[in-house]
Amino acid sequence: MTLSTTTSPEELLRRVLRRHAAGVTVVTVPGPAGFTATSFTSVSLRPALVSFYLGRTASTAGAVQRAGRFAVHLLGTADAALAARFAASGADRFEGAAYETRADGLPVLSAAPAWLIARVVSRRPVGDHILVVGELEAGAVREEAVPLVHHDGAFALASRLTPDGARGTGGPYGSEP
Repeated sequence: MTLSTTTSPEELLRRVLRRHAAGVTVVTVPGPAGFTATSFTSVSLRPALVSFYLGRTASTAGAVQRAGRFAVHLLGTADAALAARFAASGADRFEGAAYETRADGLPVLSAAPAWLIARVVSRRPVGDHILVVGELEAGAVREEAVPLVHHDGAFALASRLTPDGARGTGGPYGSEP
C-alpha cells in the first residue's frame, strides 16, 4: 500500500513500523508495576547498558519514574499469555503471575526464559515517551526458548533461516546456518 502525501507523520510511523518485528519483553519495577515492551535494546557493552521507552501517560509511568532499578524479562513463545496480561490496561498484571520479590521490592518473573536487572543511570523525556537507561547488575538465562516477537499487531515466533533463506527445521530456532 502506498501512502498519500497527506498521511500524518504519526499514521505513517504506525503503518511502517507494523512491518518491523521486535522482541517482546516485560519490564518490572518495585510496586510491583510492570508492562509489556518491544522498545528494549542494548546500548553499550562497556559499561553494560540497556534501555527501554515508555509512554509518559502510561499507567506505570509514575512507578518507572520513581524506580532506582528495573528488571527486563525476555519472553519466549510459551509466554504469549504473560505478554498479553502485562499489555492489558486496568488489570492487576501480577495476578496469577509467579514472581520473586527482591529485597528492594523489585519483582522478577519466574516464567521468563531470561532476565536482566539494571540500575537506572539516565531518565529523560523524548517526545511523548520516557527513555530509561540502566547499567546491568544481574541476569540469567533459565532456559533456551523460541523468542516471542511482535509483528503486524500480533505476537509471532522467530525462527532461523538456512543460508539459502529457507526456514530451518532443527532445534528450537531451526537448523544452524
